[in-house]
Amino acid sequence: MAVNLSVKTADQLAPVAGVDLFVAEAGIKTPGRKDVLVVHLDKGNTVAGVFTLNRFCAAPVQLCKEYLANNAQIRALVVNTGNANAGTGEQGRERARAVCASVAAELGCEPHQVLPFSTGVILEPLPVDKIIAALPKRRASSWAEAAEAIMTTDTLPKAASRVLDIDGHKVTLTGIAKGSGMIHPNMATMLGFVATDAPIIRPLLEQLVKEVADPSFNSITVDGDTSTNDSFILISTGKSTLPLVDSASQPAYAQLKAALTDIATELAQAIIRDGEGATKFITVKVEGGRSVAECKAVAYAIAKSPLVKTAFFASDPNLGRLLCAIGYAGVNDLDVDRLELYLDDVLVAVDGGRNPAYKEEDGQRVMNQAEITVRAVLNRGAASATVWTCDFSYDYVKINADYRS
Repeated sequence: MAVNLSVKTADQLAPVAGVDLFVAEAGIKTPGRKDVLVVHLDKGNTVAGVFTLNRFCAAPVQLCKEYLANNAQIRALVVNTGNANAGTGEQGRERARAVCASVAAELGCEPHQVLPFSTGVILEPLPVDKIIAALPKRRASSWAEAAEAIMTTDTLPKAASRVLDIDGHKVTLTGIAKGSGMIHPNMATMLGFVATDAPIIRPLLEQLVKEVADPSFNSITVDGDTSTNDSFILISTGKSTLPLVDSASQPAYAQLKAALTDIATELAQAIIRDGEGATKFITVKVEGGRSVAECKAVAYAIAKSPLVKTAFFASDPNLGRLLCAIGYAGVNDLDVDRLELYLDDVLVAVDGGRNPAYKEEDGQRVMNQAEITVRAVLNRGAASATVWTCDFSYDYVKINADYRS
């Protein structure tokens, strides 16, 4: 059961001019479910992306990086679920190319203008024939249906939308994401696609996708496992009447960056709220560090600790586990006597030990909540960082034990 996650309906997700969506049923893993998404883009768009840093990155990730590096004019995206096409070598790349060629033939473009994406089981051959056979049967769909079509172990689709007024010009931003397990930067098993009709030059879009990814998709963890297939794509169709955004110094750039970061953060948090077997949504804030990297290291030590996460599932205020995680985070000169640790509004630890005023019932009150904030104040600088995580429940083990069944 997802933690306080609501499903967006089709009328809550604004269409983006220059983007047409199609879904199909290929029966890749489960017959009768939407498992293929085709995103058709008008000419004149710009596309940028960031991808997993896993050295075993999947075949479609390799092709996406190649096509984008060659400055191809992207005309389509194709996404399949049920099979990751990862750990498949040259055969996997050939199969991904075959899917791209089939989509290109359907849409009237070149194969290198199609970006492929896959998610699902690793080390299994991509059932390319099923996907190709399903493409002619694709049907027009909404962003809401598109979000459903890219789900794997997700229990709910994830989508977000914003409509802005920038200097009197209407600008639309809509995006979808999938992910529930194997979530950890860089990036997380997640796919994210956000489109806007704002016109943005490609070098700036490439800068923007990195700046947006860092505080959103690169700030989440479910289980500490960085996937082979992670991809986050930004699409600019240029259909808005907004003048071309070609400099980061323009006020419009700042407004777009804020809105895109807002959407990406909503989608990233939705992944955590729908983490496999999750019953708690946990915000980890680390403040007073010497650098953002230092703060993130401490935050992730807390957020991915199995002992911390199981304590949250049990609603057990065994808060020494938090101190333990902070201690091994790799900040070798950390003065623990200056540390402050809070559980929501409750000061748990101070001066290197338990707060004398802390009461177990106060900690228990917070641990019983579905949403919890852990705040660690290092008192050694001005930097801060926030990451989001969830608890570990019995269902996480069940889901992953039965994943290939």
